[in-house]
Amino acid sequence: MSIEARIEELGYKLPEVPAPAGSYLNYTRSGNLLFLAGGIPPVEETFTGKVPSDTDVETAQEAARLITLNRLAVVKDAIGSLDKVKQIVTVNGFVNSAPDFYGHPTVINGCSDLLVQIFGDKGKHSRTAMGAAALPLNVSVEINMVVEIED
Repeated sequence: MSIEARIEELGYKLPEVPAPAGSYLNYTRSGNLLFLAGGIPPVEETFTGKVPSDTDVETAQEAARLITLNRLAVVKDAIGSLDKVKQIVTVNGFVNSAPDFYGHPTVINGCSDLLVQIFGDKGKHSRTAMGAAALPLNVSVEINMVVEIED
């Protein structure tokens, strides 16, 4: 089964590739590694504010899943097919968190769990999950990743 078919089987679809919102690229490639810029969820009230005071953990996890699909759309745009992904190498997740919130890993599990559901062992990765005082456009979550690809 292709990776895109697996994504659809899980009830998701890849979004359109977003244009960079500033002076950066969606990704850079070095050898067989794609370094993806940070992605954010749709900027709407549902996915903005501090976790858990403005938005709950479950909603922030959904934001992380949407970002994951967004970043995979960038990978597909870069290499033509998600079937060329050899390994998700690392994920860096940032949570716009209230000062006394310590559940950052739980929020970023929305991304990590989805990557494993989609790619199996190729989706297992190293990870950083941390809190931030603020994120761009007041979104609740931002995620970047490094992906190894096959030529």
